[in-house]
Amino acid sequence: MRLAALQRTMARAVMQPLTAAERMQNTAPDGKSMRAYASRFIKPNDRLSSFDRLEIYNRQYWFRLLSSMVEDFPGLRAVLGDRKFEAMSKAYLMDCPSQSFTLRNLGSRLEAWLRKHPKWAGSKQELAIDITRLEWADIQAFDGKAEPPLRAEQLGADAGANLTLRMQPYISLLDLKYPVDDLLLEVRKEDEGTDFASNAFQEKHKRKRVQAVAKLNPAKIFLAVHRLDDSVYFRRIEREEFVILRALGDGKSLGKAIEAAFRKSRVPSAERAESVRKWFQNWAALGWFCRGKGSAVPEKS
Repeated sequence: MRLAALQRTMARAVMQPLTAAERMQNTAPDGKSMRAYASRFIKPNDRLSSFDRLEIYNRQYWFRLLSSMVEDFPGLRAVLGDRKFEAMSKAYLMDCPSQSFTLRNLGSRLEAWLRKHPKWAGSKQELAIDITRLEWADIQAFDGKAEPPLRAEQLGADAGANLTLRMQPYISLLDLKYPVDDLLLEVRKEDEGTDFASNAFQEKHKRKRVQAVAKLNPAKIFLAVHRLDDSVYFRRIEREEFVILRALGDGKSLGKAIEAAFRKSRVPSAERAESVRKWFQNWAALGWFCRGKGSAVPEKS
């Protein structure tokens, strides 16, 4: 068997879901006996059969995937509860198996999958979607690509109505219905301080916190998830800020972005220019803008 064929044959077996008892299945991907399937490319030794040796890889593969889901989505786990989260993770991974060399991308399709399978969150569907979006944005902000940021003086030098800007690739803009930023930070804080003796108390407290948030009336919250000095931050922003940033990220000119932001705004007309100035000052200080293709922003002198 050639190397590529061997790799595909083993991958199909290793990626096959475990049984309810968390053992390797007796039926191989080709529908035949898994014991015969394993013996095709794995030799037994004096302690383990070919099946037993392959099972070790199969189990460890799935245990690592499920562990990664717990690490990446502690907020969603708090919303769903431990048992339902584990069952949901298994169902998700069966429908959306890993397609990357890194576990970093494991949850990239989770939001879309949850929208198609609302049974997992039930009455907490909107809350589950919000916190999933936030947790995936957090992953992207942590290690997403960063471009050389534009300085405030570069923006001010040519900040005409036709100016186009590009957002840093690692920034996510979220329009949410629940304060999941506060919820996620609280869940993480409790998880960090949890030991065996206090685990039951902490889990009970998390459930109460989730229930309290779920009972809130949905209200628009605008959030920018970004990175600064190698740390990820959740920054709440005004609706007008959100509209401007999203429009600029979509390739709209500065003039059109500002026009869209204040079309239905309650900000008094006399205060709008100063608000825009302060926002851009803050965004530039945080390094949120970078040079795009065909950018009219002057080069660094």
